[in-house]
Amino acid sequence: MTAITEEQPAAALSSGLVRYRNALRTPGALAFAVPGVVGRMPNAMLSLGLVILLSAVTGSYGMAGAVSAAAALAYAAVTPQLARLADRYGQARVLRPQAAMFTVATAALALCAVGRAPVWALAVTAGLSRATMPSLGPMVRSRWSRLLAGTVLLDTAFSLEGIADELIFITGPVLVVALAAALSPVAGVLVTAALSVIGVAGLTRQRRSEPPAAPITRSYGPALRSAGLRVLITMTVCMGAMFVAVDLATIAFAQHHGDKAAAGPLLGLYGLGSAIAGVWYGARRWKSSHASRLTVALIATVAGAAPLAFIPGIWPMAVAIAAAGLGISATLASSYRVADMAVPPGQRTEAMSWLTTAAATGTALGAPLAGHLIDASGAPAGYLFAFAAGLAAVTVVILRRRCLTPAPGPGASHPEQTARTQPRRSPAESLPRPDSHGRRPHAGSATAH
Repeated sequence: MTAITEEQPAAALSSGLVRYRNALRTPGALAFAVPGVVGRMPNAMLSLGLVILLSAVTGSYGMAGAVSAAAALAYAAVTPQLARLADRYGQARVLRPQAAMFTVATAALALCAVGRAPVWALAVTAGLSRATMPSLGPMVRSRWSRLLAGTVLLDTAFSLEGIADELIFITGPVLVVALAAALSPVAGVLVTAALSVIGVAGLTRQRRSEPPAAPITRSYGPALRSAGLRVLITMTVCMGAMFVAVDLATIAFAQHHGDKAAAGPLLGLYGLGSAIAGVWYGARRWKSSHASRLTVALIATVAGAAPLAFIPGIWPMAVAIAAAGLGISATLASSYRVADMAVPPGQRTEAMSWLTTAAATGTALGAPLAGHLIDASGAPAGYLFAFAAGLAAVTVVILRRRCLTPAPGPGASHPEQTARTQPRRSPAESLPRPDSHGRRPHAGSATAH
């Protein structure tokens, strides 16, 4: 499917929520967006499912947490490599065998758990299950980038994906806990694998929206050569540590106030605040650059964490934590858009997968540090650690902000500027012209230097 660059009427594009409808009504969009959401549910379910299953079998939360953290690091190491292969050979050729490996590893884990296998067997199969789990977020976003190239609707689509992620992380943990409680701990893990397979099958059937295979050339080099991408990775590691610290501190906060069950709703409000603000963010037509939006949204997200350390009770915390989440969705949407523009079109999936890896790494590194502080000094120490990690992210972005603004090539222009200034064209006229090698270029893409 060729990138759609025909401009919509200005009134339709500026009418807020109509932009979401326009994005989803783009031919082929729903066909890959829906399975992309289903296939991303495991991102919010598997880690918790592994902890529930392993702790139930071994009786040790410490061992379960250690295996889950090690498995998360394995996932972080594998994901960008598989994304690079997807860029090079196509998504379907990578995702289908990966989903098969994930299914086999998860089934082996379930058999080991039911059969009360030795701890080492549980650890190995759990690690393989986590490491081989397909990561569909970057795959879906790269499809949006191709489908809506050069239009202002691309920002809306990325906001939509951010909203979907927030809703996934609100509902996923609830679903896996409910399955473990109502059926068995094994059920949560098996349903996770089933959702992944369904999502991969639905996504890979949509071949027309799949980005074409783009063999890596010497002129490209590794995606990590992009200075902008490296800044985003560093920022996202810090944000991963911040988010996990907020999670752990909120659990400790609820327990300290005698209502441990309130932790789930409070964290749900954190995600809900992000989702609501994300709807507003994607409905606006922005004139500022993505780097500027990222900086402002990040500062708002980090600033919201500091007051949490001084909240006196459950109900005030409900208000404060919902407000603290307002900047998250805009931060994520902007960071993925900057990553999207920081590399050539043939490396988009890999670039966005590095952000997934960075978040997982930050979570794995931040969890024990925040946990130690919370054990020693209570929930406020965890919130202050989250604020400190966020400040580190803000510092990196401010000091290296120039790297986040891709330098356009000769004759290129920013996609938003293009959308505002170009006259309406017919569909045939709006198709990008092939370059000297017969490829159709992606409008608005540029490499960060």
